Amino acid sequence: MSTDALDALTDAGIAATQADSFGPVAIDVPAESWVAAHELLRDAVGLTFFDFLTASDELTDGFRVVSHLADFWGGAHVEHLLVRTLIPRDKPVLPTLSELYAGANWHERETHEMFGITFSDHPNLIPLLLPDGFEGNPLRKEFVLASRVAKPWPGAKEPGESDHAPAHGAPSRRRTLPPGVPDPDTWGPRPPGSPDPDPLAPAQAASTPARPRRAGAERRTRKQAEVPPAADPPAPADPPAAADPPAAADPES
Repeated sequence: MSTDALDALTDAGIAATQADSFGPVAIDVPAESWVAAHELLRDAVGLTFFDFLTASDELTDGFRVVSHLADFWGGAHVEHLLVRTLIPRDKPVLPTLSELYAGANWHERETHEMFGITFSDHPNLIPLLLPDGFEGNPLRKEFVLASRVAKPWPGAKEPGESDHAPAHGAPSRRRTLPPGVPDPDTWGPRPPGSPDPDPLAPAQAASTPARPRRAGAERRTRKQAEVPPAADPPAPADPPAAADPPAAADPES
């Protein structure tokens, strides 16, 4: 199926490439061929079932929009295919698939409010899940969950950091920010006339480099060095000397 889909797209002049994927086969297509690629996959390849559409925030690379198509044949046998495209962050616009697949209608509405992606020519691109008046796009990586800032994070409480800790107790460890909360200087309200902050600054500030892991041999060597050598076992005590047998009584006495 993946070979048929890729051949059909390339034969039609669409610059499609197969991409690495942990699940179904994924094919990348240009944004300008988004609708044409899906129409070809539906009519010529037989991927008539539309499962879902969503997106992922790739930061400076833009937004990657993904659709999942399927074809049922041979009883319970199902062929899967992911179709992906990348759109710029400063102008996240993509044509709608709702004319080809009716199921794309509300998936595009959800993706629109969660990522701020506009699907042009959509018949009803209005909020689907978020309440009226909600500002922002929650699945963008620069979106800051204010509740993590307003409410103390339980994970930051280490021995000595409690509000009821004694004044002269043990020294506390370095306080850490909750996951997903950037430096306060990179987001939030600003005085009038201040320059607009970089919208990606919160997402970049919230990411921390992973702690480098020591090699296995190094960990074992360090662990062995920390274990004190076992004390020599005490020498076994000499067995008690056997007592002399009592002398026999003299019969003549």
